[in-house]
Amino acid sequence: MYQIDAFQYIYYLALLPLLWLFYGLSQRWKRKTQAKFAHPELLEILSPNRSRFKTTLKITLLSFSFLFLILGLMNPKIGTQLETVKREGVDIVFAIDVSKSMLAEDIAPNRIEKSKRLVSAILNQLASDRIGIIAYAAQAIPQLPITTDYGAAKMFLQALNTDMLSSQGTALDSAIDLSATFFDDEDQTNRVIFLISDGEDHSEDASNAASRAADLGIKIFTFGIGTEAGAPIPLRQNGVVESYKKDFEGEVVITKRNSEILKAIAEATNGSYQDGNETQAVLDFVSQKLKAMDKKEFEAKKFVSYKDRFQPFLIVALFFLLIDLFLFETKTKWVQKLNLFNENDN
Repeated sequence: MYQIDAFQYIYYLALLPLLWLFYGLSQRWKRKTQAKFAHPELLEILSPNRSRFKTTLKITLLSFSFLFLILGLMNPKIGTQLETVKREGVDIVFAIDVSKSMLAEDIAPNRIEKSKRLVSAILNQLASDRIGIIAYAAQAIPQLPITTDYGAAKMFLQALNTDMLSSQGTALDSAIDLSATFFDDEDQTNRVIFLISDGEDHSEDASNAASRAADLGIKIFTFGIGTEAGAPIPLRQNGVVESYKKDFEGEVVITKRNSEILKAIAEATNGSYQDGNETQAVLDFVSQKLKAMDKKEFEAKKFVSYKDRFQPFLIVALFFLLIDLFLFETKTKWVQKLNLFNENDN
């Protein structure tokens, strides 16, 4: 099996006929000029060592050198063997809170943007783990099934916003239950959920959902976004803050990060909680945890390994070029003694 790495160089072969055309025209002009100067028999007497054969030999060698140089530039690759590449990793589902409370600006630029940047930073340091994404507020919806396509994951990640779900709230139980359905491999040794939220849970079943996840062998690592002091929820129109969200009594709602419920969820699955506001600390934590986990082989591909073979062509091209450079157009004495073309016969 073989393939051509740079096929476009084949068009340079069109220069070879032009080279021979130029050679033919130059030889014709040379003969006409010599005929004006002296008769051919007289030229033989004046330049007895002039060789007609070597002129053609030199252009032939130059043509071969040019031909092999072009073949070298095309870089033919020869398939040597089938190689198997195995991928091992952990299945990770990112459950991202997109409720209105994530618009609070107690962490710059706001909680939802901070969450997206945090997940993107985690994706940048993953290698072969499979990932999935869900979004949740009062209910959870799938965004990206388990995949190794990190580019697609970042695209779906950037599309997340707080307007994608009409029902508002933070149903952590729904997020956990939906995330658990993403793990379809019964032999998977490690299943992980990264739950990113401010912890403002408006359901009462988060702990039970965490217990159900633990029974399935799923670990939940929670990352709290926001501050304990909290901040109001801005209501924007065309990018401009018009007011802040208020309760039924007309008081401005202050949304606060609830770290306790996030810690309880993580502990129920033998996971742990991290402050999501500290990006570098989260990245170090994720890297440490994933390295300690057993990896599952979930993908193996076979492909032909091609190796560059341009070197022999360049060597041959250089060989012909050197012969051409050191080959003179005069007759070679020892060849002349052999009298191969009966040149010495009267």
